[in-house]
Amino acid sequence: MSRPYEEILNGETFPRSAPGARHEAICERLHTLMTASVANLPATQLLAPRAKIHVSPSATICPDLALVTVATGKLWLAVEIISREDHQADTVIKKQLYEDIHVPRLWMIDPRYDNVEIYHCTEWGLALKGILAGSEVLGESLIPEFQIVIAELFAAQPKAD
Repeated sequence: MSRPYEEILNGETFPRSAPGARHEAICERLHTLMTASVANLPATQLLAPRAKIHVSPSATICPDLALVTVATGKLWLAVEIISREDHQADTVIKKQLYEDIHVPRLWMIDPRYDNVEIYHCTEWGLALKGILAGSEVLGESLIPEFQIVIAELFAAQPKAD
């Protein structure tokens, strides 16, 4: 069961609502696939969903999925699943924070539109590399074993009998 949590963004505490069932299903699907995909990448560590990451003296974030380098603990892939109830924190404030800390990869997953925005860090900030939907495949060259069709990422969970 999901619980509310809080993040510190630009020195301000942001209480976050407990994620809903669809949000959690997407998060679980991603974590399951990512766990298998990074198993043979000893330099990469997958953190628990919404693990607290201190990125600056005034910021503690809790990405839905985070990959860090083992040697430095530096965040290199952050994934945010946008919640309808408090989307501004993810789409505006945290996105700017990720840009400020030069996170190499950012995925913004939006269940409202069943799409994924892919950002790469450049010398000028985060650059939108694409918006994926439907039958397109989400993947990352730095994680060769990771791939999922966007429609599968957003697929409804089968109901238990």
